[in-house]
Amino acid sequence: MKLYYSPAACSMASHILLNEWNIPHTTEAVDLRTHKTSKGEDFYKINPKGYVPALTLDNGYTLTENIAILSYLSDANGTLKGDKHQFLEWLAFISTELHKGIGSLFGYKDGPQEVVRAIKEKVAKRLLWVDEKLGSREYVFADAFSAADAYLVTVLNWCPMLQVDLSAYKNINTYFKRHIARPSVQKTLREEGLVK
Repeated sequence: MKLYYSPAACSMASHILLNEWNIPHTTEAVDLRTHKTSKGEDFYKINPKGYVPALTLDNGYTLTENIAILSYLSDANGTLKGDKHQFLEWLAFISTELHKGIGSLFGYKDGPQEVVRAIKEKVAKRLLWVDEKLGSREYVFADAFSAADAYLVTVLNWCPMLQVDLSAYKNINTYFKRHIARPSVQKTLREEGLVK
């Protein structure tokens, strides 16, 4: 299979899982400004929606949308423990509340401060909920690293560059420090050119 990604984008969650579970794959970077792949292809021909992630499966079908890809990889790996619906609940929460909330700040980094403040206030409430849910748990869902962890680490990784202060969230800080150092996460960061 082949993952189309953009460095540090939400596609990093799928990239982490592919590395975590040693699933055979190739990758190709996409410039989301030009919609060209690193090989010069028109990305709209691969994914007409124009955004990452996109995962071309061995049968030739290109799967899009984070929740679908993360769920597919979890099923393919066969290690999902716990209730599938609770797992999907976490993926949906990370996608709709954290990804969309924190990610929206990319468009407002230099925008009106009242808008930025309102977004950060809403995000703070969501992060407080995550902090309480995490407690001292090592993983988001069940008792093993899952797609929910890969996705949450990806989104939390945006916080420093978007000036989202995580200092008030003791459990999130402990969790993030543990998982950003994970070998599969570090490998992904290197492969995406984000660390040396």
